[in-house]
Amino acid sequence: MSNDPDSVKQRLQSDLTTAMKARDEVTTSTLRMVRAAIMNAEVAGDTAVELDDEQVMAVLRSEAKKRAESAAVYEENGRAESAAKERAELEVIERYLPAAMSDDDLAAIVDEEVAAAAANGTEGGKAMGMVIKAVRERAGDTADGARIAALVKSRLAG
Repeated sequence: MSNDPDSVKQRLQSDLTTAMKARDEVTTSTLRMVRAAIMNAEVAGDTAVELDDEQVMAVLRSEAKKRAESAAVYEENGRAESAAKERAELEVIERYLPAAMSDDDLAAIVDEEVAAAAANGTEGGKAMGMVIKAVRERAGDTADGARIAALVKSRLAG
């Protein structure tokens, strides 16, 4: 465990202790699951490593994405109770992730990058990879890759 009191892992541990004391079962089970995922990531591979905050955030994003996808599948199959559980876990995980970029802000970045690609003579499908890469660099962790790809595809097509 990192000794930095401001690290994400320390915050997770502190919040887990608080949730346990408050008998908040959803938060407790979700934080335990997230900590287990982090530990699994640390011991995966040939040698054990300690994840830095950026790597921990990547694990958190992955876990959040799993919850969102599971909730959607449960809802499609008429399992509202299971979907609600997944959404509750997603809400707990999202407390640790940076706020998502608004659709308008993301659209503005995409439009700028599409225009830049067009100015360089690259348009349509050929520009897609280049534009997505540039948008990801500018948006950072505040926009989901699938959201970026869908928006870039629609802008380049239309």
